[in-house]
Amino acid sequence: MITSALSELFERDLQKLKTEMELYKNEDNLWVLKKGISNTAGNLCLHLVGNLNHFIGATLGKSGYVRYRDDEFSLKNIPRQDLVINIDNCILVVKNTFSKLSDADMEKDFPLEKHGTIVSNMHMLLHLYAHLSYHLGQINYHRRLLD
Repeated sequence: MITSALSELFERDLQKLKTEMELYKNEDNLWVLKKGISNTAGNLCLHLVGNLNHFIGATLGKSGYVRYRDDEFSLKNIPRQDLVINIDNCILVVKNTFSKLSDADMEKDFPLEKHGTIVSNMHMLLHLYAHLSYHLGQINYHRRLLD
């Protein structure tokens, strides 16, 4: 029950991320920084996709994904179409991983420590979902500020 609910929520909000990327009237604005904003929408998108591919896909799903976190914030001017493809691929990875998890798996320890602490898979997945939602809101604000 909880596994399918989390899968549905991650997919829903990753679809929202894709919609946000597509709603930018001027594609160049994905990479614009305004005073008081630390990251561009493009970099936040790369960060979210990298984060979920790493923690859900590679760590829980054994996808083989290798994360280059610094690139998530240093790469610039990636075409919107490539960002959207990355989001679509991330959705598939997340769905595939959740399809292999049972509700009983939620109580098991997450394979990696979170800031030096061992937490359950449920705890980590809730944390990752909150992280996705937080940055999704930042992207929405960034888009409305620039468009």
